[in-house]
Amino acid sequence: MFGAARRSRPVTEVYGRRAAHYDLTSKLYYGIGFREIAYRHRAVRALQLAPGDTVVEIGCGTGQNLAQLQTEVGPMGHIIGVDLTDAMLDQARLRVARNGWENVELVNCDAADFDFPSGNNGIFSTLALSLSPRCGEVIRKGAASLAPGGRWSVMDMKVPGGRLAGLVPLMMPILRPFAVDEDAIQRRPWEEIQHAMRTSLDGVSVNEGFLGMIFQATGWRD
Repeated sequence: MFGAARRSRPVTEVYGRRAAHYDLTSKLYYGIGFREIAYRHRAVRALQLAPGDTVVEIGCGTGQNLAQLQTEVGPMGHIIGVDLTDAMLDQARLRVARNGWENVELVNCDAADFDFPSGNNGIFSTLALSLSPRCGEVIRKGAASLAPGGRWSVMDMKVPGGRLAGLVPLMMPILRPFAVDEDAIQRRPWEEIQHAMRTSLDGVSVNEGFLGMIFQATGWRD
């Protein structure tokens, strides 16, 4: 489908090099009409957080979602950001320090090895979880840690169905700088994520956007 696959570079290598300029280069998505911020906000709103809640972000990167999370949970809430790449977390730490946020905990860890604290009110990931070969495991572990009524929300990339799948090879020059390569696509992580959510959560809903290249999945623990 995509021709000869290129050898994957470790995610930490890709994002370690891009960390200092990630927020700027992520705007490349806007060049193809993808309104990234709007999708990020939608993923956070799907958690239905309340002031004082505890929320975990998987793949928090440079902390682009932290400001909205602060709005949702307030200063009495607890925000835990998990990321595999320490250089990305360095940028998140700078963002936290600049804003004087005292309720943010940043953890340098592979998401699949992260010990979720029990009783979380929300867990989410935006444009990150699909990069983990163990994404289904992350979903299941996170679901088990949720408080009753707690929600999991994932916004990530996928391959569209039908003829639109032919657009993916044309987009690879934009996707590769973000560690999305042919190997990652052929794993079909969006299917693993959605399957794990349906088997470990209740009320799972999946919506697609951007010509079927983005999905938003949400479910809760009964």
